Amino acid sequence: MSTMPTRRRLRGLVLPGLLLMLWEITSHLGWIDPRLLPPIEAVVHTAVGQASSGHLGADLAASLLRDLTGFGIGGAAGLAFGTLLGLSGLARGLIGPSFDAGKQIALFAWIPLISIWFGIGETAKIVFVALAAFTPVALNTFEGVRSASVKLIEIGTVLTFSRRQFVTRIFLPSALPSILVGLQLALINCWLATIATEYFMTVGPGIGGLIIEGRERFQMDLVVLGILVLGLVGFLLNRGGVAIEARLLRWQA
Repeated sequence: MSTMPTRRRLRGLVLPGLLLMLWEITSHLGWIDPRLLPPIEAVVHTAVGQASSGHLGADLAASLLRDLTGFGIGGAAGLAFGTLLGLSGLARGLIGPSFDAGKQIALFAWIPLISIWFGIGETAKIVFVALAAFTPVALNTFEGVRSASVKLIEIGTVLTFSRRQFVTRIFLPSALPSILVGLQLALINCWLATIATEYFMTVGPGIGGLIIEGRERFQMDLVVLGILVLGLVGFLLNRGGVAIEARLLRWQA
C-alpha cells in the first residue's frame, strides 16, 4: 500500500528533473547566454557563498518573520470576523455587503492605500500580509459556521447550551474543515504577499530584496537563487499546511 504514494512522488519529480537536465544541457552547449540564464553550478556556487556568509539565512528569516506575523494577525482577525458574520444576522446585514464588495478588490490594489496610511516600512508590509490572510480565513470560517448541522444545534438547544458553548462545541468544530482550508489558502497567499511587499515597498532584508539586488547588479545567478528559494519555501509551507490539516481532521476518517 505504501508503494502507491511513493510512485506518485517519483512521478512528480520527473518534470523538475527533465527541466534541470534541459537547463544544464542548454547552458553547456551555449544555446542560452549564461548572463541571462547561468548554469546550475553557478547558482549552487552563489548559494553556498550566500549561505556561508549568513546573508541567505538572514534574508530567509526576515521574510519568514513577516510572513508568519502577518499570517497570525490576519488569520486571527479573519477567524473572529467570519465567526461573527456566521452567527449574527445583524452583522451580516450591516457588514456583509461591504465585505462582499471588498473581497472583489485585487489584493495589490491596496498597496497604495496601505503605503499612505502606514508608510512603506515594516508595519506596512505586515499589514499587507495580514490582509492577504484575512479574506480567505474570514470567508471559509463564515461558510463553515453557516453550514453547521441543524440537528446539532437542536441538541444544543435541548441541553440549554450557553452562547459560548454553542460556539465552542458546535459551530467551530463543525466549521473546522472549512477553517483549515481557509488557513491553508491564507498561508499560500501570505508567502506571495510577503515577497510582493519586499519587491514593491522599501527594500530591506528578505528574499525579495535578494532578487532585487541580483537584478540591479545583473547577477542572474543571484536572481535565480532567490526564485528557487521562493518556490522551495512555498512548497514546504503548502506541504506543512496539508500535513497539519490531515492530522487535525483524523477524526473524520
